[in-house]
Amino acid sequence: MRKMDNEQGKDNETSDRKRFSFRINLFFFSSFIIFTVIIVRLAILQFVDGPQLKQQEASNVTKNVPLTPIRGTIYDSTGQNRLAYSTPVQSLYITLSKNYSDGMEEKRDNDKKLLPELEKMTQKLANRFAEYGNKDEPKMTPEQIMDAMDRNYQRFSGFTPRLIKTNLTPEEVAYFMEHKSEFPGVDVVEETVRHYDPDTVAVQTVGYIKSYKSARETLDKYKNIQKSMSAENDPGLIYMDNESVGFDGLEYQYQEQLRGKNGYKTVPIDPRNMPEGVDSVTPPQKGDNVYSTINKEIQVKTENAIMDQLRWLHTHAVSGRTHPYAKTGFAVAMEVDTGNVVAMASMPDYDANYWQTGTISKDKYEEIKHVYQNATIKNVGSGQSGQHPDSTVLLGSTIKPLSVLIGLEEGLFTTNTYYQDTGAAYFGRNNSSRVRNSSGHVYGSMDPATAIRHSSNAFMVDMVGKRLYNKYINNATEAQGINVWDRYMKEFGLGVSTGVDLPGEFKGLLEYTDKGESALSRLAYASFGQQGKYTPMQLAQYTTMIATKGKRMEPHLVSQIKDTNGNVVQTFKPKVLNEVKFPDAYWNEVIRGMATDVSAFKGFPYDFARKTGTSQQSVGRELKDNGVFIAFAPRQNPKLAVAVVIPEGGFGAWSAGPVARKIFDAYDEVYGLDGVPKKKDATATDPNTTKQP
Repeated sequence: MRKMDNEQGKDNETSDRKRFSFRINLFFFSSFIIFTVIIVRLAILQFVDGPQLKQQEASNVTKNVPLTPIRGTIYDSTGQNRLAYSTPVQSLYITLSKNYSDGMEEKRDNDKKLLPELEKMTQKLANRFAEYGNKDEPKMTPEQIMDAMDRNYQRFSGFTPRLIKTNLTPEEVAYFMEHKSEFPGVDVVEETVRHYDPDTVAVQTVGYIKSYKSARETLDKYKNIQKSMSAENDPGLIYMDNESVGFDGLEYQYQEQLRGKNGYKTVPIDPRNMPEGVDSVTPPQKGDNVYSTINKEIQVKTENAIMDQLRWLHTHAVSGRTHPYAKTGFAVAMEVDTGNVVAMASMPDYDANYWQTGTISKDKYEEIKHVYQNATIKNVGSGQSGQHPDSTVLLGSTIKPLSVLIGLEEGLFTTNTYYQDTGAAYFGRNNSSRVRNSSGHVYGSMDPATAIRHSSNAFMVDMVGKRLYNKYINNATEAQGINVWDRYMKEFGLGVSTGVDLPGEFKGLLEYTDKGESALSRLAYASFGQQGKYTPMQLAQYTTMIATKGKRMEPHLVSQIKDTNGNVVQTFKPKVLNEVKFPDAYWNEVIRGMATDVSAFKGFPYDFARKTGTSQQSVGRELKDNGVFIAFAPRQNPKLAVAVVIPEGGFGAWSAGPVARKIFDAYDEVYGLDGVPKKKDATATDPNTTKQP
């Protein structure tokens, strides 16, 4: 029995040893696995994740400070005349290397040292500016320099460079570059200032600039741009508050191309957000250059023609009276085949250099507030006291070629239909409404072309307005005729965007949609040029559409974009927006009728199609006569279409016609209406043609 117990004890002891040995082996094996995992993980951190973590660590202690980009140039069509360009200036910036703010706790014991140190630097800077700066400019005071430094960080973060002075003289640049060690944190940086042609060439078309901070408060384009640019994680695309950006015209339309890419300075900072270490600089990239279709020579002559004509209207009686309230004039000249706009004048104009710093004084704004917008594409008031028409006026008789086309296409009459003109047309209940021809003229028997040439209001009302209404009167809605009229208007670019590459285009005022009048009344008045107000740009596109027999060309103000090395980045080709296909006989009938006598074109060497218009509109309680004129030349193989509007100028033949003649002559000299330029002397080829004061 005792023997059996001893044997059992030995077996238990052996089993315990085995279990202990297993546990020891398991412990060492587990320790080995754990240490192996740790070593592998450390290796991954060291060799795989290490570079990325170092980069992240570096990004946490550096800041990218943008440097102003160099804006591209806007040229005229010749590529020789700069309509907008930037020139370099040298500016002095300072980056505060210490915290000089009043609220810095650790600075309490050093107040007697740090602030006097900063004051000493401001005085030293003021002395050097006075010694080496422009003697004709006001001297900067130490107080002004201290304010620019923003030591309490009210405007800038600690690492952000502060602009102290711009447009440094060569002597100032040389001094601060040579004595850089004496001015800690001071840098001389090359920036640009925007300039505009001093001859004020197409200024409203070219546009102007504002600071980004100001622009983003007004324009949607800039409100969200900072967020989208930051998302791309490219510091070269970040906009600065004081950076100048396009606010209107081509400057705005081609902002991305003109802007280029800003440079940036990578600044190491300490935990207090203060700069330390050595900066690295990535220089800015210059923007692309934009080549406009505007020809300076033609543009200047167009602008001069309008101002000359306004002065003439003030002193010469037309139909027994002068027109002293004719204060504005607008013209658009557009190539028929290409859609290129060679002249776009909104007069009077102004000097866009008022905006060159991105801001404008209150006095200067008051001076230009009625002329700085482009009235050839927008509805702009003249700024005169009392009631006067805006730039968008009724088309008057210039709509009659389209009225006849609608009548022919709708089958209201044919090219062989004759109408007996008695001087007036009647419509409405018991013929209670009457429309007379201008001056009550009675023209007798006439076909559609003759009706256009004589500008018969009676024909348009009886043959187009009333018949279009009656054709659709039995439809589901009485206004169906209005809908048909509206469709034709928009197919010809009236009441819709022309597609011109400019911002803020006004689509027109479609008064014929106002249900305050009967559909019959609206169609009757619309047929001879009432009930619709459109821009000069829309009028020019409509004229081009007649010249091309149905092709609505997209207007272009830019032909191509090139980079700084002259390489073509983008080319703009002719584009047909839509096409109206009428029988050729309809087009020929209408164009044959565009033959009104215009004395200003006496001796004009080309057969040309034209239509005068005198749109009469009620402003306040008075009727105003606006001069309107459209034309294209030559009649066969047309090259150029022109539209001119002179609000309150009286008859279009006398007020707007002479301006159109000078535009055609200018184009003929430069390009040739027959393809052969007619320049007569060296002056005509001078790219530096200037505008009359």
